[in-house]
Amino acid sequence: MAADLDEKTTRYGEMLADALEAAEVCVPEGTPLYDAAVECEEMAASYLEDGRHFRASDDPVNALAAYSYGYGWLDCGVRMGLFSIPADTGLFTTE
Repeated sequence: MAADLDEKTTRYGEMLADALEAAEVCVPEGTPLYDAAVECEEMAASYLEDGRHFRASDDPVNALAAYSYGYGWLDCGVRMGLFSIPADTGLFTTE
């Protein structure tokens, strides 16, 4: 069981880091939607940092939860049209 948790935590951490690199704010700067996009991006980055902290503290359960929450922020932003993503990425739900 621990190996499964460790593998999943590693995979989700890498997935969140890749998703942060892939997603680009695509709404006009100076608009409320731009502010929302930046906030989603900041939340995702904060959860990535939190997950890495939990991982370093040998707490994979909270690391996995943090990575999952961070990914959810980005995925929601993509679905709302706040971010553009590469067409060939499988990192996000788009439909």
